[in-house]
Amino acid sequence: MDDSELLLKIRNPESSSYGFNLLVRQYQQRVYWHIRKMVIDHDDADDLTQEVFIKIHKYIGGFREDSQLFTWIYRIATNECLSFLNKKKRRFFLPIEDVGQQLEAKIDSSPDMDGDAIQKQLQKAILTLPDKQRLVFNMKYFEDLPYETISEVTGTSVGALKASYHHAVKKIEEFLAN
Repeated sequence: MDDSELLLKIRNPESSSYGFNLLVRQYQQRVYWHIRKMVIDHDDADDLTQEVFIKIHKYIGGFREDSQLFTWIYRIATNECLSFLNKKKRRFFLPIEDVGQQLEAKIDSSPDMDGDAIQKQLQKAILTLPDKQRLVFNMKYFEDLPYETISEVTGTSVGALKASYHHAVKKIEEFLAN
């Protein structure tokens, strides 16, 4: 079902619950993995995914269709992720490096983080990136989103995104070389 059909069902009082359930089924996994790549921990990603869909439910009536539904959903998920990471840093008064070390430890200890040693090293390298750069890298490298879509989600110019991605790749290459 395409987004316009979903929105019609959601906006129709007789089918709004059904329409929203379809929307959740259609986007839940993508949103979860988008968040999971940023916060690493399954429980945190699960909680944030629920928060995202609560916000979507609350604000879907105000969605003006200026962008694609997918873009709007990803923008909400991205903002929730960045807010969560910032709160975590402030709440524990942790420098960025300490939060990175916590997340890195989760990569090693989590049974959900499967993959070989190279995959884990890549994940650790990605954790060394600043949050926004990590977000851009994940969306471009893992999700293969076009820069234009990432620009709509993040509110950043395409040129800045290309530069951010380039810097992220260089930092990851340096990390993996050491």
